[in-house]
Amino acid sequence: MKNDLIEKSIAEETVLFISVVKWVVLGSIVGALVGCSTALFLGLLDRAAESASRIKYYYAALPAALLASVALVNRFAPDAKGHGTEKVIEAFHRGRGKIKTEVVPVKLAATVLTIAAGGSAGKEGPCAQIGAGLAALVARLLRFDDTDRKKLVICGISSGFASVFGAPFSGAVFGVEVLFVGGMLYEALLPSFISGVVAYQAASSLGVEYFHHPIKLVPVFTGFFFAKVVVAGVFFGLVSLFFIETMKAFERISRSIKWREEWKALAGGAILAISAVALTDRHLGLGIDTIQAALEGQHTPWHAFAVKAVATSATLNIGGSGGVVTPIFYIGSTAGSLFGNMMNLDAATFAAIGFVAVLAGAANTPIAAGIMAVEMFGPKLAPYATVACVVSFLMTGHRSVYPSQILGAKKSSSLSVDVGADMEHLEAKYSPRKQSLTARVSRFFGGIKESAGSLWNRRK
Repeated sequence: MKNDLIEKSIAEETVLFISVVKWVVLGSIVGALVGCSTALFLGLLDRAAESASRIKYYYAALPAALLASVALVNRFAPDAKGHGTEKVIEAFHRGRGKIKTEVVPVKLAATVLTIAAGGSAGKEGPCAQIGAGLAALVARLLRFDDTDRKKLVICGISSGFASVFGAPFSGAVFGVEVLFVGGMLYEALLPSFISGVVAYQAASSLGVEYFHHPIKLVPVFTGFFFAKVVVAGVFFGLVSLFFIETMKAFERISRSIKWREEWKALAGGAILAISAVALTDRHLGLGIDTIQAALEGQHTPWHAFAVKAVATSATLNIGGSGGVVTPIFYIGSTAGSLFGNMMNLDAATFAAIGFVAVLAGAANTPIAAGIMAVEMFGPKLAPYATVACVVSFLMTGHRSVYPSQILGAKKSSSLSVDVGADMEHLEAKYSPRKQSLTARVSRFFGGIKESAGSLWNRRK
């Protein structure tokens, strides 16, 4: 009997050791591939955007760029439409993690065209989709089953996020957190962390420079200030909800217009270009300058977050290619600046909190967003930012900027909602508790009385 137990223990530990070695190797391979592809993508994007910015009205080319993006995607890789992370989540849940290899070059080219010409989109979605595509290719070459293929796809998401923003730890957590709302795939944590760190190091070694902005002014903790952080979390949750609903509204509008996609791209691109002439072009492209200005405490227009939400929703629903996280950073930082000015608080501090809190609410990733606060802004701000992230996550409700996310746990026991359904088809309803408040209070004090009586009897 004793020998059987020893053999069983040895067998278990041996299998686990082999599994660790396997996923360290595979995570490193995927991370290196994705880090190199991210460096290539960002290099091309920077050169294209720099060349375009030298032209005074560069956004006049936006209709043609969106038309070219639509034509390229429709002709070679229809799965490359829209914002990349959503497509990867959809492939994970509905397509057994299978992603066509042709998505990789098509997504890269379509996104460079979109952003360089002034389309309001982000760079993380393409990197996540490109990374997942490369990971799926590795799985196909190694003849992996669905389970291992999905793990590698998660590595692709994590390494893409980590290498594009220079945030290896939050990128790793984002990959395992973004798939399920209220749940995490712990079995994928090790390869996700390995791939995220390797991708970050690979991209850095190839010359990619990252934006980190430690916040110098962090107020001394007081109960009153902490209450303001909670209120800020509520505000950022509402901002997240605004962006999600704006995305949905533009998707409905796009579907209701019975034109060919090419005509929609031309008309939508023309409208975006005209808006840049009539208002400002600061809401076009990545908007990095505006994000930096907000984080430095400089003045940003009070309506900047709303204009960016509209511009991004329009771009991604008329044929543009790109991600949503960089626009979320723009929306969050400018909304935080607005909140700080309204509450007579330090605008830079709340711009940084909004930067991560709107991500937590819109993407339903409060843990990854809290870790990102440490990586981007330093540990002193992290406790406040994390509280705002969790509050924002709860305030968004059962909605998401990624409709294919699966609900793993409902956000309140007082809501009736289908756990296990995707976020696109969820409808939460108020479900009052059967017990009255009086009955619950009576039960609470009854429990205290019973515990006290039991303790007293023991002492006797």
